[in-house]
Order: sequence, then C-alpha cells, then structure tokens
Amino acid sequence: MDYKNSGVDIEAGYRAVELMKRHVEGTMRPEVLTGLGGFSGAFSMEAFKKMEKPTLVSGTDGVGTKLKLAFLLDRHDTVGIDCVAMCVNDIACAGGEPLFFLDYIACGKNIPEKIASIVSGVAEGCRQSRAALIGGETAEMPGFYPEDEYDLAGFAVGIVDEKDIITGAGVKAGDVLIGLASSGVHSNGFSLVRRIFPMERAALDTYHEALGQTLGEALIAPTRIYVKALGAIRGAGVRIKACSHITGGGFYENIPRMLPDGKCALIRKDSYEIPAIFGMLARDGGVEEKIMYNTYNMGIGMVLAVDAQDAGRTAEAVKAAGEQAYVIGEIRDGEKGVTLC
Repeated sequence: MDYKNSGVDIEAGYRAVELMKRHVEGTMRPEVLTGLGGFSGAFSMEAFKKMEKPTLVSGTDGVGTKLKLAFLLDRHDTVGIDCVAMCVNDIACAGGEPLFFLDYIACGKNIPEKIASIVSGVAEGCRQSRAALIGGETAEMPGFYPEDEYDLAGFAVGIVDEKDIITGAGVKAGDVLIGLASSGVHSNGFSLVRRIFPMERAALDTYHEALGQTLGEALIAPTRIYVKALGAIRGAGVRIKACSHITGGGFYENIPRMLPDGKCALIRKDSYEIPAIFGMLARDGGVEEKIMYNTYNMGIGMVLAVDAQDAGRTAEAVKAAGEQAYVIGEIRDGEKGVTLC
C-alpha cells in the first residue's frame, strides 16, 4: 500500500504545478521576491515607503455553488476570475490597490490539466487587477470530495495610504450614486439559480435570443473586476466618498454598508437597463422583485458615491477604463438604508 493507492497522486501534483507555471509567471510584479513552489511567497514593501501611513487591506472569498455549473459545463477556465474578483473588488472598495493573491483548490482527484485550467482563470483575474499570484495550495482529498468536483477559494492583500481609505464618512445629501455595470449574475445567488433553471446540459446549451447566447454561457460569465475603473476615477482627480461591492445580499444589504448614520440611498430602477438574465430568473422562478434586489446585483456590480459635480468626470473615467457607468441615484438625509423607486 502506498499514498497513490489511497487516492493521492503526488506525481499528478508535480505535473499540475508544471502546467500552471506559465499562467502564474504572467502575473508577476517587480515586488515579488520568490518563485512558484516555495513554502511561502515574499513581497517587498520598498516601493510604498513614500506613503504617509501605508495600510494593508485584505479580502478572502470563494466561488460558492457557481462551481456546480462549471462541473456541469466542464468549463474550468473562468471560475478563477470569479475567485479573484470577489477578493480584489472588496479591497478596491476600501480604496486599496491589490498587491498579491493566493489560491486554494481542494479536489477529489488531481487531474493536472483541470487544475491548470482553473489556475489559468485565477491568473487572468490577477492580470486584470494587477495582483501577483505569489502562491497557493492544491489539496487532493479523496473520499472528501467526489473525484470530478473541487472547491476554490482565495485570499488577497492590498495597500492604501491611510488618508485615502474610503470610509463613507464624508458622504452628504445631494451626492450622486454611480453604478458600474456587471457582467451578469457574477458569483452570488447560484443556489437559487440552480433551483430555478434545470441543471442539465440540454437546458444550459439552449440558445436564448434575449440573452444573445446560451443559458450556460450567460450564467458562467465571470465576475467583472473593477480595480482598473476605480483607479481611473482616482486618477481623474475624483474623490470616491463611499463604495459598495454588490455581492450576496444585493442592493438591500450591501449599499447601507457604505453609508454613515443619518444618510440613505435613493436608487432609481429605471436609470439603467437590467440584463435579460435577471428577467428570466424572476419570471421562471416566480421570484418577487424585492427578493431579486436582495439576492442579485441586478446589473450593477459596484455602487459609488461622489460629489454631484464629479459625476461627469467619473463616468468618463470609467468609460476610458473599458467599463460602463450609470447615474443611478443620490444620497439623501434620513435613516440609514436604501430605497428603490
């Protein structure tokens, strides 16, 4: 009896590392001091000494049950983008610049080509956010996970000068709310998605005119990463007063998190076009409107509060960064919360 006979193939692990190396190398930054395969990753802070009070910010998350869709579609090269996005978008909400990322993959059977495909998505997410992929772990756990399934999670660290941290403290009545368009469902609410739509290849491979693609393609679309857009806004000289990443809990749970006491957010539902996938979810699942806005991003992946006079510059900066921005509402005095009208 040996380790391989118990279900853990060490040689497959070595091959997976070799296959993922080319993806990881494309994420490197000059501050990275270690190579792939060490016991830890080292990252120099020398370049940030000029900050008055350099402050580390971090984020950790996983992909959730969206992975079940990846298993069904046998599509593994995009969920890594979701994993990175869920972490670095949270860092960007605080005004931080992502520096590095580490991933954790746990699987029932280490199939090197599949692991490399997953890591290719992680690396792509890191490239989009300019974070270095400096380490990770692939754990083969036979008997704990089915052979054809895995879990994926990650951890990111970023930096911001303490004076530039976005806290929401300066928000005032009359400030404008800017919404950044999402790519669809992103990586939240998939337990409900999987109850509404048949999780079968025939249904997922069906083309829908309203979507302009198959149902599976619409659902697997990776979470949009907003690091570049928020950097462009700051580069345009705009102060982002508050920021909310619209993840699990939708509008109703996430937008109040960016507000100080005594301020509320008014969102106009007709201020932007809601992607067709959300209409399908509501119709096919008989989901009432409030539940939709309390579960999904409804086409808006990030909400920012800026001074009214900065709304135009903000939209231009977002467009220059390759994203779409909408003026979706405003800040008012009142009990902390959000009102949709």
